[in-house]
Amino acid sequence: MNQHHNINLLDLPNEILFLILRKLNNVNVLYSFININNQRLNNIAQHEIFTNNLDLSSILQSTKKISSTILNRFCTSILPRIDDKIQSLTIESIYMKYILNAGHYPNLTQLKILNFNQETIFTSLSWYDI
Repeated sequence: MNQHHNINLLDLPNEILFLILRKLNNVNVLYSFININNQRLNNIAQHEIFTNNLDLSSILQSTKKISSTILNRFCTSILPRIDDKIQSLTIESIYMKYILNAGHYPNLTQLKILNFNQETIFTSLSWYDI
């Protein structure tokens, strides 16, 4: 006789959740699990394996153009919660102003700016106190 077992994602131990979530892009984990009214998943998503190296350009690979909703959520809800954990950050130059203003990034040691354009950089840096 076939028995069906319903297993919820939250029934799994943290170690198994980490193994599963590490197969996903860090940005997707952060976007999916931070501020979703589940403290356990929120804590897991803020672990250093998902926050140390953050490539925000990966958002563009799936959407071709970053939506203002995604950018706004990262800048208002996600980056301020994890800015102290980010050591490496990859961003598109056109979004640099918004992303860098979203946090303080005290442990940032590497910043990669994609699609570097001198005019965009100088325009973006005019607001940032270097």
